[in-house]
Amino acid sequence: MPRPIDYPALLASHNALIERINTGEAGLHVLDALLRGAQSAIGATGMSFAEYGPSGGRIIAAIGASEWALGRPVDPTEPATARLLAGRRSQTVSVEQLAGELADQLAGRGLRYMVGARAEIGGVVIGSLHAYYTEADEPPGAEFQTVMGWLASSLAHMYGDQAGLPVHGDGPVVAALADGLAIIDSDRKVRLWNPAAEQVTGHPAAQVLNQPLPFPVPQAGQVLDHRLPDGRWLEIASGELPGTVQSRVVTFRDITDQHRRAGDRDLFVAVTSHELRTPVTVIKGYADTLSNHWDDLPDAERRHAAVVIGQRATELARLVDRLLNSANDTASTGGAPPVPFDLVEALRNAERDLPAALRRRLFVQLPLDLPKALGDRTAVATVLTELTTNADKYSGAETPIELTAEADERTVVFRVSDRGIGVRPEHVERAFDRFWQGESGDRRRYPGAGLGLYLVRRVIERQNGWVSLRPREGGGTVAEVRLPRG
Repeated sequence: MPRPIDYPALLASHNALIERINTGEAGLHVLDALLRGAQSAIGATGMSFAEYGPSGGRIIAAIGASEWALGRPVDPTEPATARLLAGRRSQTVSVEQLAGELADQLAGRGLRYMVGARAEIGGVVIGSLHAYYTEADEPPGAEFQTVMGWLASSLAHMYGDQAGLPVHGDGPVVAALADGLAIIDSDRKVRLWNPAAEQVTGHPAAQVLNQPLPFPVPQAGQVLDHRLPDGRWLEIASGELPGTVQSRVVTFRDITDQHRRAGDRDLFVAVTSHELRTPVTVIKGYADTLSNHWDDLPDAERRHAAVVIGQRATELARLVDRLLNSANDTASTGGAPPVPFDLVEALRNAERDLPAALRRRLFVQLPLDLPKALGDRTAVATVLTELTTNADKYSGAETPIELTAEADERTVVFRVSDRGIGVRPEHVERAFDRFWQGESGDRRRYPGAGLGLYLVRRVIERQNGWVSLRPREGGGTVAEVRLPRG
């Protein structure tokens, strides 16, 4: 058995957590605090929490020996995950019972046992909590499973109270309890109606429960814009969640300000035209100046105009490539099967292709003996360009951007870290959604189409890796990319 559970410490950390929630703290700050307090009290080597949506799950919080898993996708059909989602609420599983890549990753770090517990609301699984123990420990028994079940229920309560969770918020189908949410049965009658649903629609729960949903439901995986009788617009999504039986979750939000009646196609056209306009205008302006005033301009100004045209043309080519890749749902990293490659060499080559001003800010610290990664070498340039450009955009010109790399028993990782404005914890997952922007409209301080991180995640996950964002200690953001070892 692991060392006995420290119940006084567990209760103390939980009371402190409640106090933090009562003072207005929310989201990942609270979730991470729960994991840290629990890990110490139950003697776990590491802990993680996976959040589930209709299209699968993702580890959104991880500490200790499982911190490497932050951002990792979780397939609900994996045997261990499927058993946890459908079996007993809390379970102890030996890593030897698992199969596939996850088992190798856990075993490679000396982790031998996993205690998992489901977090449910109204019979809907919204997440799973995991505690990990090493080879030196005996299998955690029923007492540990009970405590994990209690902690998972606490997390579900946090979701139900909309304490800044879940992290996912702008995907194509979202189980976002911070938005309006309804659970409907096979007859499409409402069985759960969260407080946000009352605020969004103006319909109190007593008026809606056990009645047909008062607006249409899109097919799973689709998004529908619906106009309410009062003229407001809702964006509605639906899907079946793991752990449900003929029930569907419907999420909705007020998008009247966005007015996205025409759907994603018009949104794509609008974003494209907006983002292309600036470089095209600059290129045309400087080209016209050179054409009309060549003889009047001194050499220095002609040279400057040529440099600007070249820079803007490069920016334009990159933007067009991103837009086309994003528009093509079948786009891949080139179709080549994953092969072992030298990640350091690929990063060095990609670094040389970055703009000179960005290279001057980049502080590179790469080990000479890094093991090979398994994936697509050609995709590294795209990923590094996107991550460093993002860091450049959101940090001061005088601050460094750091590129580092390391490896563990099962993965090779590289990180791009900046000292800029930082990423808000509630945005660490939304930032990977297509066209998502932390700011919108004419008040946006930072240009961009909201496509870079979306493309990065697609590229990396097609290589069986994963990518995550997190606030950097001391200010700024860390983008972390993990690939399997070759």
